[in-house]
Amino acid sequence: MLKRTTGEKVFAVFNIIILTAIGLACIIPIWHCICGSVSDPMTLSAHRGLVLWPLGSPTLDGYKQCFKNSSLLRGYLNTILYVITGTAFGVTLTVFAGYGLSKKLMWSKPIALYITFTMMFNGGIIPTYMVVRNLHMLNTRWAIVLPTAVSVFNIMITRTSFASIPEGMLEAARIDGAGQFRILWSVVLPVSKSIIAVITLFYAIQIWNSWFHTAIYVTNRELYPLQIILREIVLQNSSSGIDGGDPNEVNLLQVLIKYCVIMMSIIPMMVLYPFIQKYFVSGVMIGSIKG
Repeated sequence: MLKRTTGEKVFAVFNIIILTAIGLACIIPIWHCICGSVSDPMTLSAHRGLVLWPLGSPTLDGYKQCFKNSSLLRGYLNTILYVITGTAFGVTLTVFAGYGLSKKLMWSKPIALYITFTMMFNGGIIPTYMVVRNLHMLNTRWAIVLPTAVSVFNIMITRTSFASIPEGMLEAARIDGAGQFRILWSVVLPVSKSIIAVITLFYAIQIWNSWFHTAIYVTNRELYPLQIILREIVLQNSSSGIDGGDPNEVNLLQVLIKYCVIMMSIIPMMVLYPFIQKYFVSGVMIGSIKG
């Protein structure tokens, strides 16, 4: 083994310190919410600062109240529906766009430049709102899914990944009589699982955390995703997003419910990530090999 120099040892120490600090900055807020969500509501309401262990007698009353609440459950189901629909729609369009741009076709470079231009400049909120309104999508589920259906960043890394596939594999499929759709389905996609997993995770997280477009385009509470309900509860510092149950009980559990709703909103992504993490690094690196 090569002996490390003093500079390499110093860099390793600083690297460990910085990464540990970043890790703690990510873990402590989650742990704070976990402990707060199972704490005694009276003790929690009187407490100020970080909650590093459950306060008082651990209780699941906050979660029970949340699962009895029709508004929260409806928002949860809406969010799951938006994530499934939006992710499937976004991944499909991204794959087709990335595959088309990865081929040396007529106007492929100008089209790529045109698409990339939209990453830096766009029409803005008001023109986009007018487009959604004129398409009669206000107060519909399509207003949540379609305006942000495709990410140009995801298209670019998908295109770069597809372009890195050896041309010999594609040529062999053409010799066997495969068309473009057959090549995409039988050759390109099976060797691109990493990048597909990465863009799937990107789209799912983006849609799961999205609330701004819903706040602009949708006023029907029946269509609200979980994040809008969470915003009402946490940012407005009230229980206006909670309906159902005894009002006195809701007010007593108000702070506890905030922590429980936050945990309900982050647990699905935390469960999903470990299954995709093994593809994440390789998928991003594949998309960054060639420009």
